[in-house]
Amino acid sequence: MRKSLRLLPLRLIELILEIPDLILAPLQKRIGIDRMGYVFVLPNLLVFGIFILFPMLLNFYYGFTSGQSILPENRPFTGTANFEQLLTCADYAQPTTCREDIFWRSISSTSLYVVFEVGLMVVLSLVTAIALNQRIRFRGFFRSVFFYPVLLSPVVVALIWKWVLQDNGVLNAIVMSMGGDRIPFTVDRNWAFFWVIVVGVWAQMGFYTLILLAGLQSIPADLYEAAQVAGANKWQLFRFITMPLLTPTMTVVLVLTLIRAVQVFDVVFVLTGGGPGTATMFMVQYIYKSAFSDQRWGIAAAASLILAVVLLILTLFQLRLRRNSIMPDEEQA
Repeated sequence: MRKSLRLLPLRLIELILEIPDLILAPLQKRIGIDRMGYVFVLPNLLVFGIFILFPMLLNFYYGFTSGQSILPENRPFTGTANFEQLLTCADYAQPTTCREDIFWRSISSTSLYVVFEVGLMVVLSLVTAIALNQRIRFRGFFRSVFFYPVLLSPVVVALIWKWVLQDNGVLNAIVMSMGGDRIPFTVDRNWAFFWVIVVGVWAQMGFYTLILLAGLQSIPADLYEAAQVAGANKWQLFRFITMPLLTPTMTVVLVLTLIRAVQVFDVVFVLTGGGPGTATMFMVQYIYKSAFSDQRWGIAAAASLILAVVLLILTLFQLRLRRNSIMPDEEQA
């Protein structure tokens, strides 16, 4: 009796494992083994269609309709009116002359953010990767430390930094303990923009450092040894060996940081909410506000389609750079 009770869980597990075979075996006999691959791919295709493809098509439809109703049948077709409203300006250098001045302010803020964030990200990631590629003590520990922020949720990262930067936060406590005045890190426009960039770099630098570190480790050590024998110094090693051979990896990092910077939202939404004013109102933040706060679904959809075009251009740019960086190696081979 006790033995049968012990075997009961095992038997139950066996029955559960036999269920897929009971279902799939008759199906395989009916459609053939060559078509079974489509059966296994079908669940993923359904998820992709329901949660990605259908919303994309619906968003495209919303971009050419108007009204505050979210139901497609209650939205009249207006053609390109939403795009005209977004892109109409008397002077594109002056956002205040545009019909959607906040949209153009978000473009300006996003462009400025991309320049500084991508520049800092690439430079600091490269310097960190080079440092971690050296023979230093506790190298594995430092690699883990730099990569650890990547494992955190962007919301968690933003909440931690918001706690540090608030008026009564840790950083202000340190400043005041040293005799300084309280600094409005999240209230002042310049400080808020500065810390949005810093937090973005801090949170994601480890990922790009890891990519560049892998690229550095793929460079043969024999090249460095031969160059050192020929009398090359460290700067010459970096200029004529490291950078040329690291160019394909640098291209990937550059474009990945560009795409991510253009789509920045979660950290900024939690940290500053797009403020103060519109200082940190980026394109995705504008789309979110237009849709869910103002209920201007058509304007939000049109803005997202413009953003999609920008991302498409960046992707094509990546493919072009990637091909140009690979083609010379193939020609030499």
